[in-house]
Amino acid sequence: MILLLDAGNTRLKWGLRQAGAWRARGALERERIGDLPHALRQALPVGQGLQRILFCNVAGPEVAAAVAQALVPLSPGLENFLATPEAAGVRNGYARPAQLGADRWAALVGAWNQERRPCLVVNAGTALTIDVLLEDPERPGHGYFAGGCILPGFDLMRGALNRHTAQLPLAEGDFAELPRSTDAAIVSGCLHAQAGAVERLYRQLPPGSPCLLSGGGAAQLDECLDPTLPVRRVDYLVLEGLARVADLPAVA
Repeated sequence: MILLLDAGNTRLKWGLRQAGAWRARGALERERIGDLPHALRQALPVGQGLQRILFCNVAGPEVAAAVAQALVPLSPGLENFLATPEAAGVRNGYARPAQLGADRWAALVGAWNQERRPCLVVNAGTALTIDVLLEDPERPGHGYFAGGCILPGFDLMRGALNRHTAQLPLAEGDFAELPRSTDAAIVSGCLHAQAGAVERLYRQLPPGSPCLLSGGGAAQLDECLDPTLPVRRVDYLVLEGLARVADLPAVA
């Protein structure tokens, strides 16, 4: 049994995989990482242990230490997942491939192996990442990460306005095309900026390509996007990418 872990800034997502199929998946809030062994014991078949743990961590060393400590009773050792020049049929177009965030890379691998066609991969979390995934011009049938953008997430945007201006509140309000209150103007401005960035990068793709949207802010952002944009909401996309890598035959 293989354990796949995706540690973000607010949640730890986990999945158990065996013989190329999911056996269980779940998520824990960051402060409940210590509950991970219990969740795994509930999901593991009697007498079944873990042969491998593949860990994608963008939440920092404290979270990594907490996960390692929680898994001591079960763990064969954590294997950190990092960006590489190529993985599971996808080529990394970053100028320095190792600098790409591990979560973005895993999501791109997962997206290509689900879609097998060009798509926009968007994660609306603490940061907003928007990545363009094309068919590899050098190897038809393979994916190519052509590039992407990182923006502050919704809460970071409105928090920055609150902290760095004298009279703007930490806004709570509803999105509007033409806001008529300060709170609505801040909320709508942040969402207009995010939606505009998604729609601009989408122009890099062939018409009709899917836009895969994930993350804690996905629902809020989805409501503001052009309704003609072919959005598909996805979850566990990072785990899907980790699974594709874990399913590959070991290299001697």
